[in-house]
Amino acid sequence: MNESGKEPLPETRHEPRQEKRHDSRQETRQAARAEAQNAEPNEALEELLLFIREARGFDFTGYKRSTLGRRINKRMSDVGMDSYRDYQDLLETSSDEFSALFNTILINVTSFFRDPDAWTFLQHEVVPELIADLAPDQEIRVWSAGCSSGEEAYSLAIMFAEALGIAECLRRVKIYATDVDEEALREARSGLYPTKALEPLAPELREKYFEPNGAQLSFRPDLRRRVIFGRHDITRDAPISRLDLLLCRNTLMYFNVEAQTQIVDRFHFALRQGGYLFLGKAEMLLNDAERFEVADMRQRVFRRRTGEAGLPYQPAPLKVRSSSGLELHSVARTRQLRDLVLDAGPTPWIAIDGDGAVVVINSQARSQFGLSSGDVGRPFQDLEISYRPVELRSLIEQATHERRTLRVNRAERRVGEEVQYLDILIQPLSGPNGLHVATTISFTDVTVATQLKAEVKRVREDLETAYEELQSTNEELETTNEELQSSIEELETTNEELQSTNEELETTNEELQSGNEELETMNDEMRIRTEELDEARAFLEAVLTSIAAGVVVLDSKLRVKSWNRGAVDLWGLRSDEVINEPFFDLDFGLPTEELRPVVQDCLKSRKRTGPVPVSALSRIGRPIMCDVFCSPFDGHHGGVVLMMEESRISSSD
Repeated sequence: MNESGKEPLPETRHEPRQEKRHDSRQETRQAARAEAQNAEPNEALEELLLFIREARGFDFTGYKRSTLGRRINKRMSDVGMDSYRDYQDLLETSSDEFSALFNTILINVTSFFRDPDAWTFLQHEVVPELIADLAPDQEIRVWSAGCSSGEEAYSLAIMFAEALGIAECLRRVKIYATDVDEEALREARSGLYPTKALEPLAPELREKYFEPNGAQLSFRPDLRRRVIFGRHDITRDAPISRLDLLLCRNTLMYFNVEAQTQIVDRFHFALRQGGYLFLGKAEMLLNDAERFEVADMRQRVFRRRTGEAGLPYQPAPLKVRSSSGLELHSVARTRQLRDLVLDAGPTPWIAIDGDGAVVVINSQARSQFGLSSGDVGRPFQDLEISYRPVELRSLIEQATHERRTLRVNRAERRVGEEVQYLDILIQPLSGPNGLHVATTISFTDVTVATQLKAEVKRVREDLETAYEELQSTNEELETTNEELQSSIEELETTNEELQSTNEELETTNEELQSGNEELETMNDEMRIRTEELDEARAFLEAVLTSIAAGVVVLDSKLRVKSWNRGAVDLWGLRSDEVINEPFFDLDFGLPTEELRPVVQDCLKSRKRTGPVPVSALSRIGRPIMCDVFCSPFDGHHGGVVLMMEESRISSSD
């Protein structure tokens, strides 16, 4: 694929071992010098890491010391600590500081379709070939290791939905998304993102795969159910198996060489033959050509070669002292009897090793939970019993971290239409060196006891309720007798009050009737006055219309209040065009500014003036001489009346 103007990829951080030998002397000198200068801080750092592993179960020993020390020092600087030992004392006294430290160490940098060129190669080259290699009804299994806040996992769901169609994707695709950061996983499980986080997506993809949810956008629920989030440490926990595609981008670069080798071994075990491994820009597989072939080096996409997958970890060989054949036979018989006793236990029982894989399932557990011997060796998180009837994975982590036995009482489990209650015991097991090696989970059926206890509790509550109700009924009967006597007296009083009220209502009715007659009289008077007013208005309009001269009435603010037919014929302006308009702002044939002194004088003196001859233009543009009379007007808080008519001298001319 073309780079399309993208910046060149950074150089890989993992150099070949031969190149490292060339600089071995220089590196040895530098390491010795650094060790001599920082011997005490490095030793204190290792003690701090050991304390974190024992206290909370987070094993950071496989991380690169330069990166790890830098992140821890940053957190120490934020809280004002100068030494690792002082900071360890703070961790021992503050549980909240652990969360802040983990958020600082576990760098969560992600986005939807991060590095678009790599995703384009994955969508156009890898996914079509992956789909073609599988049968139409075969499940497609994908793992996003180090998923952070979930953008990468949801990007995978969108990519497969676009390639297969949403219905086919819901039927076939299962995406596992894991991380060690519980806070990031909680954010990922919600599927809620701000609009800014979705800017890398095309608008049509945002509308198709996200729904408004308050101020944020939520990933569509049906596809969300195909993404399974869970806590998983790629350095310790057993890998998810039979994968078609595995993404672990920009995660390996934080681990040292030994940890990287172990992780790649687990990834090789997890992938099926021909499965794809997608790494970040800063990560490469230079020493695994026998197990992985390069699909595209620029985009860091590799493919697992054909061949048997090795175990992700090799158990230590059993050391047996030299003994006779009889002793060996006795040992074998003892082991067989022990296995039979464990398998025939009266209660369901499951054992899980330190990597999260199932190692023992007794017969009761197999029959009661629908398990089989074939489930031994599978990751516990893949079994239904791991999350139903209760979420056991988080309880196992808690028991391991806190190094104590946890108990869940009366967990409800539905079997068809029946309800079963179980007491679950989660017990961590430690080896001779004190490190966690396995966890046992036992299930005790307490359905009968729970039901009997509930029935006894219900009967006791019913008896107590019945006794209280009986006592209350007796008291209520006594009270009712007293209330009945009181009610008889109140009814007599009420009867008298009703009689009095009836009389008051009759009086009120008469008053209302009288008021109604008065209102009718007032209504008749107002109707007569309205008719008189209409006649006066019609008379006034007839008078103004019959006057041939133009008559204009101005209020005290010199706004037009009346404009008769004569003014319309003389100047060509309609009444609705000039009413409430300032007279001296009107533009017509009469030069109104010449009349301003006359009008002002009339307003002050309240005397009739005129005629005032004014040269004007008629409505047809003919020059005329107009005589203007100005009279004071007492209506509307004062004003003037202008009467304008064409001068006879002008007409004769």
